[in-house]
Amino acid sequence: MYPPAAEIRAKIAFRLPEGLYRSGETSHWIAARRGGPLHSFLEGPSFDRQGKLYAVDLAHGRILCFSPDGEASVFADYEGEPNGLKIHRDGRIFVADRMHGLLVFDPAKGTRETRLAGPGTDRFHGLNDLAFSSTGDLYFTDQGDSALEAPYGRVFRLRASGELDLLMEGLAGPNGLVLNREETLLYVAVTRTNQVLSLPLLPDYRGIHKAGVFLQLSGSPTGPDGMALDEDGNLAVVHAGAGTVWLFSRLGEPLFRIRSSAGLRTTNVAYGGADRRMLFVTEAERGVILEAAMPAPGALLYSHM
Repeated sequence: MYPPAAEIRAKIAFRLPEGLYRSGETSHWIAARRGGPLHSFLEGPSFDRQGKLYAVDLAHGRILCFSPDGEASVFADYEGEPNGLKIHRDGRIFVADRMHGLLVFDPAKGTRETRLAGPGTDRFHGLNDLAFSSTGDLYFTDQGDSALEAPYGRVFRLRASGELDLLMEGLAGPNGLVLNREETLLYVAVTRTNQVLSLPLLPDYRGIHKAGVFLQLSGSPTGPDGMALDEDGNLAVVHAGAGTVWLFSRLGEPLFRIRSSAGLRTTNVAYGGADRRMLFVTEAERGVILEAAMPAPGALLYSHM
């Protein structure tokens, strides 16, 4: 349908040092995956105003921090399953945790609180990823173990005022999500159907109208995962398990294929660097964060507004 996308080879920018590996340890998340021991599982990259890159270790309940010179440290270590991470413009760190719900870490105070454990008196199935709007509204996916045989995944919006909206349900693995430039569309990766959906947002918090399929991917043993937007409206989509990030135009045309120079388990992305033209990619198999120079800078995030 389209000509092959031009290829960009990503290189290793940060590497989790072996001193921070937890190779001999297991966790509830590792056991539930029915896999072998994992030294780490990197996800949820996000930059703060000082240029520090935060990422989560989903396998072992840690939040890691990489300084601009590459030094790695553990910011938080707790009994949980952090999956996605975004930073508020006031410096607080919001985490989508599969076990606990929406968590908030305050680096200045050294505190952690549960912002939201579920809608009403219920609990979330298992939060996955999150994205701020320019007004401080927070969009997030409630994936749990939803799949084609159990399509109960949901998409929520937590307004800056504190009100919670259920935007969509009945999804088979809702994952990464990001708003378009005008903040009139919410893109949602649905892993188990290998799709990226577009959810048109009605004004005045009136929900969504006529959600559709923006992208239908093919291949990969997993499906689409994290996403990010650039200033031209192009959408970077991680194809988990394929060692790939696709860059699509705002019309859905494939522009570039960014290939991993490490393992195949690419998970999530974030734009960073002095001019936001570097795309950083977490790769969970080897415990590294890749980087690739991109043609357009990433969209300005709420953390830097």
